Amino acid sequence: MPTGLLLINLGTPDSPATGDVRRYLAEFLSDPRVLDINAVGRALLLHLLILRTRPAKSAHAYRQVWDPARGSPLLYHSQDLARGVAERLGGEWQVELAMRYGNPSIASALQRLRDCERIVVLPLFPQYAASSTATAVARTMELATSAWDVPNLDIVPAFHADAGFLAAWEAVAAPALAAARPDHVLFSFHGLPERQIKKSDTLGRCLTNEHCCDTPHPSCYRNQCFQTARALAGRLGVTDYTVCFQSRLGRTPWITPHTDVLLDELPRRGIKRLAVLCPAFVADCLETLEEIGMRAREQFRAAGGEELVLVPSLNASPRWIEAVAAIAERHAARKLLPMAT
Repeated sequence: MPTGLLLINLGTPDSPATGDVRRYLAEFLSDPRVLDINAVGRALLLHLLILRTRPAKSAHAYRQVWDPARGSPLLYHSQDLARGVAERLGGEWQVELAMRYGNPSIASALQRLRDCERIVVLPLFPQYAASSTATAVARTMELATSAWDVPNLDIVPAFHADAGFLAAWEAVAAPALAAARPDHVLFSFHGLPERQIKKSDTLGRCLTNEHCCDTPHPSCYRNQCFQTARALAGRLGVTDYTVCFQSRLGRTPWITPHTDVLLDELPRRGIKRLAVLCPAFVADCLETLEEIGMRAREQFRAAGGEELVLVPSLNASPRWIEAVAAIAERHAARKLLPMAT
């Protein structure tokens, strides 16, 4: 029997039509790990406000990046990665792609993997967060344990410091930075509400002072983002950089520094050419291509900057395919002991 590899990314609507985007957002924001308020408040906020106003705006944004032939960038880059990894691993493996929200679903992927001896589950989120890694793992476990026979699952943890992951980013970013010749580099990660960081804090030190992310923390998303950025800056020889966080919503406090605030500040500090890496995303998507590549570029120029260059994500680059295959092989090598006879 083959060994299964289940690659899980966050998700995408089936099309940029407002109705499809509304269905996707309803599934996404109904998750209590994403919109982590009480159930009644979540339902009221979702159905009385968000789903009445947000889908049309998000659908417009999706249309800016949607490929007429291939569709959602997140989906087709992830599909290309799955095919590349399957080719690299060979016939003893079965590789399937799933999205936590939308299609292809985790349920359908697990069904296709039902004949595998064991399944390596790799959530494609480099830094751990309850609203990404944990919800993908929880949904996988929920579905797997509802079956009569529970499959043998091996969950891959966050890989923010994995050498292969870092080498893949170095291979993609080095030529892009050489061509861009930036005055400054932003490592822009997806933001989270501060309350979610504190919920995952096992040591009681998160967000207590401005230096709390200077040393490693085993369960802090913000800390892992800083670890990734420091490692990449060292590999790339980048000394003038800032770690920041994008995509904040609502009025509650989100982790800082905020990417959109820096875009206005940097030109006043003499920064004219800016390069942005987004190492929380392993595939280009709405948050990289539209939020940074379009809106952030426009904002930076309006503030007095000359050029903002978005460094491409890992997508299905050769070094990333190799890194994913290596992670899978390492986990599959941890064989169970044979039964005694």
